[in-house]
Amino acid sequence: MSDTFKIVNLGLPKTGTTTLTRALRRAQIRTVDWRIHRRQSTDPELVGKHLGTVMYRDYFDHGDPFHRLNDFRAFNELSQAGLHYTIWPQTDWGMIDAIQRHHPDTRFLLNMRDPAETASSIMRWGNLGTLRLPNTNVPGLPKGYGAEESHLARWVLGHYMFCERVFSGADNFLAFDITDPDAPKKVGAFLGIDLPWWGRANENKSAPAKPAAPADQPV
Repeated sequence: MSDTFKIVNLGLPKTGTTTLTRALRRAQIRTVDWRIHRRQSTDPELVGKHLGTVMYRDYFDHGDPFHRLNDFRAFNELSQAGLHYTIWPQTDWGMIDAIQRHHPDTRFLLNMRDPAETASSIMRWGNLGTLRLPNTNVPGLPKGYGAEESHLARWVLGHYMFCERVFSGADNFLAFDITDPDAPKKVGAFLGIDLPWWGRANENKSAPAKPAAPADQPV
């Protein structure tokens, strides 16, 4: 297996995706997270675009979701949750299968967190739980659902079960709890790298009174 294999995280918002991104970048792995910034690409067609949007365009136009993203090695925070649109590549079997077919050495990660705690965090993260998720058709969470923490917790658990079923018995998949003290060791061993940093990034530091985030803010 090549030591330049792709790394794809299938995690949901508020489950530690930002922590994983920071850990991979500190390990000198070229990682794209949610949006492609000017410092990451000189391609004017990519700069400012959401990762999930680029992946879907290339998936439908070329078959390979990473057709224009081969300069990157790791892909995290794939979803884009707006007020009137929503994109969730990590929940799409066709997308996952296309990545595996075009990049057979890819290793997939699923960072997990207790579903109830995740639901609580989503509800407190700007307008993600109060507006964006319940007002769009999210895979596994149709429009009209998601305004209650119990709905969100069930959706989170459903995604975990989906990933576990898709990768059942596969050796290119690692699910781990972001709160597990051994998580960095498990991730490092799975990827064959040393992770010089592991901590908590982008956490909710305040109570529910936190000001609403813009509709296109990463989660």
